[in-house]
Amino acid sequence: MKVSQNTVVTLDFTVINADGDILDSTEGKQPLQYLHGTGYLVAGLEAELADKVVGEDFEVTLSPEQAYGEYDETLVQSVPGELFDGMEVSEGDTFVAETDEGHRPVTIIEVAEEYVKVDGNHPLAGMTLSFKGVVREVRAATEEELAHGHVHGDHDHHHHDHDGGCCGHHH
Repeated sequence: MKVSQNTVVTLDFTVINADGDILDSTEGKQPLQYLHGTGYLVAGLEAELADKVVGEDFEVTLSPEQAYGEYDETLVQSVPGELFDGMEVSEGDTFVAETDEGHRPVTIIEVAEEYVKVDGNHPLAGMTLSFKGVVREVRAATEEELAHGHVHGDHDHHHHDHDGGCCGHHH
């Protein structure tokens, strides 16, 4: 079976930046499982993996547009310090902020007395990234996975709260 829309793909991969530093890798960890065609992976990687078969290697270098986007200065904002009253915040902390566009991961880049400067860019925004790895498994998605738009199973690390536990699987 080839990697295509609505297949569940299991990958081993490593991400490397332009300096050759390893940013992320599945080595020694669980491989990544995702539902192809749902935008779970960055666009350039998903395009590269299309039509691959089990055991096939991949290696691709992606521009920022194909990966996590260009760095957007407008996503850097100073917010009043009192928003963080009673919270211990320091540079480099990340948290999820509620924005008009929904939830966004935000990184604190400066803490001053009156304000906190936050950066809403993805930590890898603006970077040219190389992805390499191998396709371990490809299978058809189940109807339930298609309905929910993500992979189910033992390796599902992000849990969705379905009202009333409609689906009868317990983690």
